[in-house]
Amino acid sequence: VQLVESGGGSVQAGGSLRLSCAVSGYTYSGYCTGWFRQAPGKEREGVAALDGDGDTSYADFVTGRFAISKDNSENIPYLQMNSLQPDDTAMYYCAWGPSSAMPAIQARGIMSPAYFAFWGQGTQVTVS
Repeated sequence: VQLVESGGGSVQAGGSLRLSCAVSGYTYSGYCTGWFRQAPGKEREGVAALDGDGDTSYADFVTGRFAISKDNSENIPYLQMNSLQPDDTAMYYCAWGPSSAMPAIQARGIMSPAYFAFWGQGTQVTVS
């Protein structure tokens, strides 16, 4: 499975970006895709997740500002980020895992990187 993110960049506070993740090589019908971010000196944290049933999960700090979606025809997950703030500056990673990831996220209220087996190389988002 290969994941390749794109869409990062530098924006001013209040601006928007849309991240994309090209996914290839996953042959199972069930899945859970997620976006994580990691700022320098901080742990990787979950941002949003979406599974094949359309269930979503968002971190409290992005609710109402970010939206996760997926183009099923092209197998591309997206993360639409609005009202960006300097605290959103980080490397953003696309992740892919089994459908069992979403029940785990919902049960524990935590989007753990351990739930996801495959990762992209990351795309930098800088907000000033």
